[in-house]
Amino acid sequence: MTTDTTTSTTWQLGDRTVNRVGLGAMRLMGMPWDAAPRSRDSALAVLRRAVELGVNHIDTAAFYFTPTRSANELISTALQPYGDDLVITTKVGPARSRDGQMEPMARPDQLRAQVEENLRQLGRDHLDVVNLRWGTRMAGEGRAADSVAEHFGALAELRDAGLIRHLGVSNVLAEQLAEALTIAPVVCVQNQYGLTSREDDALVALCGERGIAFVPFFAVGAAVPGASPAEGADDTGRSEVAAIAAAHDATPAQVRLAWTLHRGPHVLAIPGTGSVAHLEENVAASALRLSGAELAVLDGVGGSGGVVGGDGR
Repeated sequence: MTTDTTTSTTWQLGDRTVNRVGLGAMRLMGMPWDAAPRSRDSALAVLRRAVELGVNHIDTAAFYFTPTRSANELISTALQPYGDDLVITTKVGPARSRDGQMEPMARPDQLRAQVEENLRQLGRDHLDVVNLRWGTRMAGEGRAADSVAEHFGALAELRDAGLIRHLGVSNVLAEQLAEALTIAPVVCVQNQYGLTSREDDALVALCGERGIAFVPFFAVGAAVPGASPAEGADDTGRSEVAAIAAAHDATPAQVRLAWTLHRGPHVLAIPGTGSVAHLEENVAASALRLSGAELAVLDGVGGSGGVVGGDGR
């Protein structure tokens, strides 16, 4: 695989330096449509190997759980005592019942309890980054355009109280980011984005102008339950991606991740996996150099491929 050692591989999340390829924790437990849940030992192995490979940005949430697994508990078990450079990002807002059903969006006065639950599960006295995850939108659905002020203001109060170090927003429109910025600093935006899901091109650019990290989820995602995440979000651009991957002795997933990282030095990635082998491929993608001609081909793929399940969500 052709690599590039000149492109910055780190970014500042507030006062924390993170490597641009992190790990999303959602897939650690396995997805609901998997034939069988992933073993606990394999999930712990992925987390420990990630840290060995230099991953120091892990994205999680208290609502990432299955009947027998919890992402936060796995992180706590695998990685405590936490390294000083490890940044754990979580999100609050949505909630799930014990049987896994999504519940109504938390009210502003309920966010403290969600923050405290993440603290308890992770074994921390503060959270590095907390994202306000707006709404419960699945891929392909419209985003709620209403005000985030009350909810984000409640999190800003928790930051002032020392429970949270930095704040971010997720699943938002540019107008909601602007609104949040009038209340408190925003270190990251987490939205669905990838080679074939490009509705946020303008928001990616805006975040770059403001020095805010853009952290896409579903940058490499399965189109339907049971499909291979390595094949990307949908059939759009599959032949172009495959040709470029072959030229670099890389995988299609690595090409998609490399394209994502080429969108700007502020763009991070949090591909999720329950496989050590896929984890190693994802981390290696940060060094994949794409030529200007190859980037032009991929940019032309465009599209708005929908994702049901994938990396980091």
